[in-house]
Amino acid sequence: MTPHINAKQGDFAETVLMPGDPLRAKFIAETYLTEVKEVCNVRNMLGFTGLYKGKPISVMAHGMGVPSVSIYVHELIEHYGVKNLIRVGSAGGVSEDIKVRDIIVATGAGTASLTNRTRFAGYDYAATPDFSLLRACW
Repeated sequence: MTPHINAKQGDFAETVLMPGDPLRAKFIAETYLTEVKEVCNVRNMLGFTGLYKGKPISVMAHGMGVPSVSIYVHELIEHYGVKNLIRVGSAGGVSEDIKVRDIIVATGAGTASLTNRTRFAGYDYAATPDFSLLRACW
């Protein structure tokens, strides 16, 4: 257990889908996974593990903002051995070609967050996905 996640060791799969909204995490788990079990509910930040096409996968909400995401990502990696984190959720866009409910697979994302600058010695770092994980999305 950690201060923010009350799961036991082994409760999380190596791959975790991470929406911001806890109710979206619950919806994803109940809609797409089988053999679902709730593994976290501290402060109503819900986490679940189940099977997708026979393979273990977890869903864990991260709340709003970079500081909240940072807490959950750190604890999942450092305390639970999670290897793959995939952010899922809504986002804004400015292109008229992109419609509501379109699926966007991002190849990078930038931020002006102070959290990001603190982590990378004052530099802005544009996060990019692992290529094999990105390719698997196609």
